[in-house]
Amino acid sequence: MKIGIANDHSGVEMKNEVVEYLKSKGYEVVNYGTDSTESTDYPIWGEKLANAVAAGEVDRGIGICGTGVGIGLACNKVAGIRACICSEPYSAKYSRLHNNCQILCFGDRVIGIELAKMIIDEFMTTEFEGGRHERRVNEIMDIERRNREK
Repeated sequence: MKIGIANDHSGVEMKNEVVEYLKSKGYEVVNYGTDSTESTDYPIWGEKLANAVAAGEVDRGIGICGTGVGIGLACNKVAGIRACICSEPYSAKYSRLHNNCQILCFGDRVIGIELAKMIIDEFMTTEFEGGRHERRVNEIMDIERRNREK
C-alpha cells in the first residue's frame, strides 16, 4: 500500500518519525509536505495530499499540523475526500470501518509519537465495512455534489 504524507512546519519532526514507522511496516511513503521548520501554511500541504489521494497516486494519506484540524479541513475541501481528525485509535478505526475515510489527520502538539503509531495502525489495518455504511457515505458524497453545483 502506498501512503501519502503531508505536514506544515510544526509537523516536520513527527512526519519523519511516522515515515520511518510506516516504512518499517512495509508501506511505501510519498512525501507531500514540507521538510522545513520555517513557518508555512497547512492548506497548501493538505490540498497537495488530498489531490494525490483523489487522483489515486496514493492509496491513503496522513496529514499532520499543530492540531490536525487545519490540515484536515483543507483536505476535506478536495472533491471526493473524507479526511478525519483523530487523537485516539477508536475514532481512527471507525473512520475507516463506517466512513471509509482515506486521510487520517492529527496534531503533533496534541499527541505523542507512540499514540500516533497506535492511531495509524488502526487506520491502516481497518477496512470499510460497507452495507448500511455505504449508503451513508454515498449520502455524504451526495451533499458534496449538490453543493458543488451551486
